[in-house]
Amino acid sequence: MASSQIIPTRMELSRIKDKLAVARKGHKLLKDKRDELMRQFLIMVRENMELRKHVEEGIRQANINFVVAKAGMDAETLNTALMAAKQKVTLGVSTKNVMSVNIPVFDVKTKTASEADIYSYGYAFTSSDLDGAIKSLADIRDDMILLAEKEKACKLMAAEIEKTRRRVNALEHVIIPEAQKNIKYISMKLEETARDNTIRLIKVKDMVLEDAHHYSER
Repeated sequence: MASSQIIPTRMELSRIKDKLAVARKGHKLLKDKRDELMRQFLIMVRENMELRKHVEEGIRQANINFVVAKAGMDAETLNTALMAAKQKVTLGVSTKNVMSVNIPVFDVKTKTASEADIYSYGYAFTSSDLDGAIKSLADIRDDMILLAEKEKACKLMAAEIEKTRRRVNALEHVIIPEAQKNIKYISMKLEETARDNTIRLIKVKDMVLEDAHHYSER
C-alpha cells in the first residue's frame, strides 16, 4: 500500500500499529515453525536414506535369488508357481499431524499370521532357491512400505517448509517494512498537522490579544 493512499489519521495509525504487532508475532511463530520443520525434516531424511539402503540391498539379494531360481526351473513351472497369491495383504492408510502437515501412516495386515502363506505353490516341483527368493522379498515387504511412507512424508514436509519460508519472507521483507513505513508516514503527517494547528492557535491568540489591546486603548 503506497503512503499516498494512506489517510493520516490517529485511527489509521492505531490500526496499522495493531497490524504490525500481529505481523511481528506471526513472523516469530512462522520462523519457529520453519526451524522445527527443518529439524524434523533432516531427521526424517537421514532415516529415509538408511532405510532406502536396507531396502535396496534386500531387493538386490531377492533379484539374485530369483535369477538362481529361474536357472534351476523351467519358465512354465516358475510362472505357474507365481501365478496366484495365497496370502492376502491389505494396506490401510491413516494420517498423523506433524507441525500442521498430515503425514500418511500405512498399516499392513495379512489374511493370516502363518509365514508359510507367503508361498503360493506346492514344494514338489519348485526349487528351494525360489523359496529363498520369496522369503527375501517377504522380509523387506514391511520396510518397503515404511520407505514409501517416509518418502511421501519427506515430500510433504519439504513442500510445507517452502510454503512457510515464503510466508516468513513476505512478512519480513514486505508486510512488516511496509507497515513501518506507513506508521512513519502517518506519524510525520500527524506531527506536521499538530505543528500547523499550534502555529494557527498562536496566530489566533496574537490576533485576539492585539484586538483586545486596541479595544483597551479606545
